[in-house]
Amino acid sequence: MAEEQDLHAPVSKWKMPVGVFFKDARRVFKWDILGKEILDIALPAALATAADPIASLIDTAFIGHIGPVELAAAGVSIALFNQASRITVFPLVSITTSFVAEEDTVAKMNMKSEKGEQLQKADMLDDLEKGAAKPNGTAKENGKRLGNGKMEEASAEDDETTVDKLPSDLMSTNKKEKIKKQKRHIASASTALIFGTILGLLQAIFIIFSTKVLLGVMGVKSDSPMLAPAQKYLKIRSIGAPAVLLTLAMQGIFRGFKDTRTPLYVIVVGYGVNIALDPLLIFVCGLGIRGAALAHVLSQYLMALVLFIILTKKIDLLPPSIKDLQFGRFLRNGTLLLARVVAVTFCVTLAASLAAREGPTPMAAFQTCLQVWLTSSLLADGLAVAGQAILACAFAEKDYKKAIATATRVLQMSFILGVGLTFVVGIGLYFGAGIFSSDVNVLHLIRIGLPFVAATQPINSLSFVFDGVNFGASDFAYCAYSLVLVAIASIVSLFLLSKSHGFIGIWIALTIYMALRTFAGVWRMGTGTGPWRFLKGRSPP
Repeated sequence: MAEEQDLHAPVSKWKMPVGVFFKDARRVFKWDILGKEILDIALPAALATAADPIASLIDTAFIGHIGPVELAAAGVSIALFNQASRITVFPLVSITTSFVAEEDTVAKMNMKSEKGEQLQKADMLDDLEKGAAKPNGTAKENGKRLGNGKMEEASAEDDETTVDKLPSDLMSTNKKEKIKKQKRHIASASTALIFGTILGLLQAIFIIFSTKVLLGVMGVKSDSPMLAPAQKYLKIRSIGAPAVLLTLAMQGIFRGFKDTRTPLYVIVVGYGVNIALDPLLIFVCGLGIRGAALAHVLSQYLMALVLFIILTKKIDLLPPSIKDLQFGRFLRNGTLLLARVVAVTFCVTLAASLAAREGPTPMAAFQTCLQVWLTSSLLADGLAVAGQAILACAFAEKDYKKAIATATRVLQMSFILGVGLTFVVGIGLYFGAGIFSSDVNVLHLIRIGLPFVAATQPINSLSFVFDGVNFGASDFAYCAYSLVLVAIASIVSLFLLSKSHGFIGIWIALTIYMALRTFAGVWRMGTGTGPWRFLKGRSPP
């Protein structure tokens, strides 16, 4: 009670709890309950995230044996498909994880409450039976036994009548007997699956009927030898869009349950099937590039089916009524995150476009640096998922002490991860740049961009994990509006700095972009605003 009063005590508006980020920093490596919970969620989530690019790399290797034209065609098609999926997938998965975690926590709290009431009733009925069966039991004793001494005195005849009216199943209930768990209704999970199906179908229809136009936008002209194989690959790959979105939506549901192991196992099996089908369909069946696309589609539907079967055993996917579905809530927050995804995508795409204007050599160096620069997102994503799932549950329970501990722990872990990546990326890119290119001029520019790529890893990791922290607090509006403002400032800096400093200017602007993203996360929590209002006015618990 003292803690609750402290949370809502009036405070000075000038007091800022920015020091919360350093709370218990010495415990960042401690293998306690919280640390174990974070890593149990983060490691499988990170491995699941890394599984897709690894499988795509192996997939690309098989396609490369068909021919260089097919390899180029598949590369363009995969980039186009992934970009279209990202626009719809990211908002859906992020929202689903938070909403399912919140709803599941509330459902468990209600079940515990109902279980307590049922056990109490069972105890009362058990005592009543014993009292009614006792030969020398008086009406007064029986009344006290039933109501803990607070009930009015009842006649023995009334007690006997009451016992006779009790259902037989309740009469046989013993207080030591366990109450069977029933499958819960999680409306947000049902809503996510409906949205995943609809968005997947729309994406498939859109890409199939506009394949040529979309490939033209990607630079594949009508007279290009890549056009025919690219169309074949993209059309077949698009058939799997509903399965892709359903699989990712179900990953969001499992993440909400803090279960990242189940999706990992299914994904590994699914991509294993994909890799096994590649040589069979491409070479044995003679389907060529169409076989590669078909292998991917079949593996996606296999993953979707297996995850769906597992999910049906965990929860009841049929909501009690249509009114229980959360279409409005999903659409409202999904629109906000869609604006955020567009802003992020536009900044990175603009940077690549400006690098391309510098010429093929700067573009080659930029693309290499960019891919390495974003490597931390795959590793930090696991911490972001863990933070989001645990925080969503903590906020639903109003357990602010755990919310603070979780947020600070994952942020501190992300910073250490970033520092480690600084050395790994710096040393690796310096000595291993020759893997990406043998051109002397390209290697020279890579080494110029190296300080930016390596030194920004800590702020990159913090930025990605701050996203998970804000999503866990359901602070979607702030995430969207702050990122749009960051994007505007970053776009201006990209134009100005690329014009005045060329290749280096682009990397300075991207550093500013990530620094502003991190600052937006620090500002929200560090000033104790929005869902973090409870931080103001007291020292962290």
